[in-house]
Amino acid sequence: MLKLCGFSASNYYNKVKIALLEKGLPFEEVLAWVGQTDMKATPLGKVPYLVTEHGTLCESEVIMNYIEDAFPEHPLLPSDAFGKAKVRELDTFLELHLELVARQLYPQAFFGGKVSDGTLEKVEAQLTKNIAAFTQLAHFDTPYLAGEKMTLADCAAYVHLPLVSSATKLVYGRDFLADLPVRDYLKRLGEKPYMTKVNDDRKANAALMMQLRSGAK
Repeated sequence: MLKLCGFSASNYYNKVKIALLEKGLPFEEVLAWVGQTDMKATPLGKVPYLVTEHGTLCESEVIMNYIEDAFPEHPLLPSDAFGKAKVRELDTFLELHLELVARQLYPQAFFGGKVSDGTLEKVEAQLTKNIAAFTQLAHFDTPYLAGEKMTLADCAAYVHLPLVSSATKLVYGRDFLADLPVRDYLKRLGEKPYMTKVNDDRKANAALMMQLRSGAK
């Protein structure tokens, strides 16, 4: 059986978890905090990583592509090459141009830290530009970002977009995604039966993480 290693407060862990659940694949979850990972499986100590019958894999995007190739039933990519590329294009925008940029705000938004004024100005300009570009690629007029069927891009969007919204609102006082129908889109995805468990696990794990952080101080 596949083993998904990491922790449920991680958006990248949950991206893979959602894909596994959507595809209906049996898997076991193994709690592994940063600093407590199998360094042979994930040499940079990042989560998630996946244990398979053939060996281990790290990096969420690599894992996503592996489970799509290894378990083609209930596909999360279109069958044609161009359709697959368009889904990966969306996924790249979500991760590199939205979440990774917004991540610079997380210390101040979520962990009581402070981000420099220079960083705040840079992030605001980058996100404004990148969100406008993302809007040209995403299909909010269809049930899913790439069209009528759920894809790997939706697995990423469900975990990344709320963080971009929350971080910008907490730091700048306004949600940079407010002009997009993100709330309705996320609500539709959240109606899938397994999303309740994903969200409950995330909240419980985040609370445990904060408890452990407080105890370490």
